[in-house]
Amino acid sequence: MPSCKQHEPFFTPYVDGELDAERRAAVDAHVRVCPPCHSRVEAERAVRELLRTHQPALRQECAPDVLRARCAAAGAERPPAGGLASPRAGAGRAIGASRRFVARATPFAIAASLVVVVGGAFVYQLTDRSSRVMAAELTADHIKCFGVINRVLGTHDTPPAVVESSLASGFGWPVHLPERPDRLGLELVGARPCLYGQGRIAHIMYRRNGEPVSVFMLPRSERREEVVDVMGHEAAIWSAGDRTFVLIARAPRAEVEQLASFVHASLR
Repeated sequence: MPSCKQHEPFFTPYVDGELDAERRAAVDAHVRVCPPCHSRVEAERAVRELLRTHQPALRQECAPDVLRARCAAAGAERPPAGGLASPRAGAGRAIGASRRFVARATPFAIAASLVVVVGGAFVYQLTDRSSRVMAAELTADHIKCFGVINRVLGTHDTPPAVVESSLASGFGWPVHLPERPDRLGLELVGARPCLYGQGRIAHIMYRRNGEPVSVFMLPRSERREEVVDVMGHEAAIWSAGDRTFVLIARAPRAEVEQLASFVHASLR
């Protein structure tokens, strides 16, 4: 339906009960008559309930020693060019199998299949003390959203005005996205909220030459400006006011710094 793209960015805040009455009524009316969007909303509800159920385990203060050792080993190995960065050999095969399953699964089966992938984004609980750990957690979200969530929800080519409206509604952030991102080869995919620590952050998604590029906004957070190499990706970090921004891409550091400079100067 032509209005699907218009409503899609609001599905997550709709499920979370964070929309105003007018917007909620509009989404209600749409999902009642659109089976695909109704299925997407049910998938969001299933994932939300799954995360709520496992929240105590996902928010443990420290990751197990075995997981720390595996993460340290993964950080020492850069994945081969053209491959998806993953913490273990063979993870690419597992992700590929998950994608094939997602294509034919029900929303609740999809939620169950995401336990391992989603859970990986919450095992780091030292983010207040380490920018590298924060970057690792966000890189896990970057891989998860582009590799699984977007395929489930069908997020693609969302108009800038719709993304700006959803960020204003979900975060009280009157954002103005960079104009003419195509000058650096960026194509806007869309935006969604991601769970992080004990709150929610904004995730703006682009593609550049077919490769995923993420810009995360963390409210009420300040970090020093730096670029870190983590999980085969480069993460550029900077703060503006009381917000921290992290741009993540699997590209040479010089290109990531150029992208970050453009977004930093343009994003308001």
